[in-house]
Amino acid sequence: MLESGVIYGHKKSRTHPKMKSCIFSTRNGIELLDLEIVLSAIDKAKDFLKKKTAEGGVALFVATQPAAQKLIENFAQKHNSPYMTQRWLGGTLTNFKVINQRVVYYLGLKAKREQGELDKYTKKERVKIDKEIAKMEKAFSGITGLNKLPNVLFVIDSGEHRTAINEARLLNIPIVAIMSTDCDPATADYSIPANDHSKNSIEWIMKYLEPALVKSEIKLDAEKDEKA
Repeated sequence: MLESGVIYGHKKSRTHPKMKSCIFSTRNGIELLDLEIVLSAIDKAKDFLKKKTAEGGVALFVATQPAAQKLIENFAQKHNSPYMTQRWLGGTLTNFKVINQRVVYYLGLKAKREQGELDKYTKKERVKIDKEIAKMEKAFSGITGLNKLPNVLFVIDSGEHRTAINEARLLNIPIVAIMSTDCDPATADYSIPANDHSKNSIEWIMKYLEPALVKSEIKLDAEKDEKA
């Protein structure tokens, strides 16, 4: 945990007032988080996620910063969970019906291309359609399986995802967030004070939380078998 840099925060001058209770020390102007507080917060989030996934709940993972994008994408795909690693689409939660309609349109258009149904169009028209599909794929590829509002919003760096958090708040969707010392812990129901800009730190935390998602994975596999 220490080797992964989980306890490293930001410069002392950037520390949010409500994060001061989580600080253990300051070294060379950098805040160091209290190890016991960090572990306690992770365990609380883990217990919550375990309960939600056991109930069949779905967590939407959001991480748009470079250090977390690919890591969270792989993690979410491994556990059949929806994710957003590009720009947050305003209204993803509060205007879910419209966003879902766009996702359905994207999947339909993509299927038509794969089945050769777009061959009837001119080359110029197909190029235009390909660009439209590429644009939608970047925006929607991580939420194609999200057919209803998520039961949990999981964000990496709450400061970077205020819009997503505000939407979840309006809909009473619980929020789990990994956040550094410059963030307000009150913005999440389960705040995890930790280094949110280090790939190693985020990876360590996600691996620690991973067992909490195993039951949801089994449940999803069982549902697939029933449908088959």
